Amino acid sequence: MQIGPSSFMQEMQKLQGELSPSMGIEPQPLRQVGNTSGADFASLLANAVGHVNELQQSSSSLATRLDMGDTRVTLSDTVIAREKASVAFEATVQVRNKLVEAYKEIMSMPV
Repeated sequence: MQIGPSSFMQEMQKLQGELSPSMGIEPQPLRQVGNTSGADFASLLANAVGHVNELQQSSSSLATRLDMGDTRVTLSDTVIAREKASVAFEATVQVRNKLVEAYKEIMSMPV
């Protein structure tokens, strides 16, 4: 069975029509994705990595300021910044692992 973008959209619209407010579910309008080129994904990935880098630099800066005795920086702010950077980094590593796994799976497919 081949599922194309138009048949998928028709199926989603059909399902949207079956939803009723009495079910407690308000249908949301469907949005068309206009551009799905690889360049957008690359820029999105670059922005995400840049954001993780900013979080790590901010965390490092706060830790340095706390160590130097800056009274405007609290220990709780420093720990929170460190944890945010840690969570963002771990999420980035997990995304990378999933991308590598998907790449390996695609490369092992028979032609």
